[in-house]
Amino acid sequence: MSKVWLVTGASRGLGREIARAALDAGETVVATARSADAVRAAFGDYDRLHARALDITDAEAANTAAAETAERFGAIDVLVNNAGYAELGFFETFTDEAVRRQFEVNLFGTMNVARAVAPHMRRRRAGLIVTISSVSGLVSNGGGAVYSASKFAVEGWMEGFAQELAPFGIRSLLVEPGMLRTDFMDGKSASFGSIDIPDYAEAIAQYRAFVDGANGNQPGDPKRLAARIVALAAQDEAPSRFVFGDDARQWAGAKVAQLQQEIARSADYD
Repeated sequence: MSKVWLVTGASRGLGREIARAALDAGETVVATARSADAVRAAFGDYDRLHARALDITDAEAANTAAAETAERFGAIDVLVNNAGYAELGFFETFTDEAVRRQFEVNLFGTMNVARAVAPHMRRRRAGLIVTISSVSGLVSNGGGAVYSASKFAVEGWMEGFAQELAPFGIRSLLVEPGMLRTDFMDGKSASFGSIDIPDYAEAIAQYRAFVDGANGNQPGDPKRLAARIVALAAQDEAPSRFVFGDDARQWAGAKVAQLQQEIARSADYD
């Protein structure tokens, strides 16, 4: 029996690949983006694809999308909270408005959709919430402080929320990819700071050169990740976290080792 998936940010990038992988697995997919036409253009003709517009920062729109999906199909079996973007650059070069916008989309928008879907899953005592985070939700580096802050927040919120949902048979999967070959690092998704600070000029130039060089050459295959997510969703006991990519595992492993050292050192000072 096919499951009903609700996927946000599905018109391009990883969201599109997840929606396509679910469709290819025989699932029914409600694919959302800010433009339903963009979703239709991305997929062409799929009988089980249902495109709809959704701005995840609009809580009422999220409630309507969840309610209409549950009413039409009888359930929302899998939510993929994927929509988001990146503010890439040095913290002091961002306006307060830009920082708040990062959180409005990546954190509060993601919360809006989960808050809208959770009651329907609780009613059925079943469901899976897949939250697309990032290895940048575990590790932060210069040039990624604002983006990482939003993803660290997503990680902390979802880790706790998952424990609240577990007694109702609702599972959670936090996905933490490394660098994926999508348009995430170009102007369609990424945004850069607008405040000129000469002290950072050289470092920012080096960082922008890194981003430009990495864009389109990222090691991670989004199609492969999408297939793994669909496979994990089909398992009765999937992991609560999935770190995807050699780069992500190396960075996360180094962070764990660093934390272990710092915890041991803290005991020496205590």
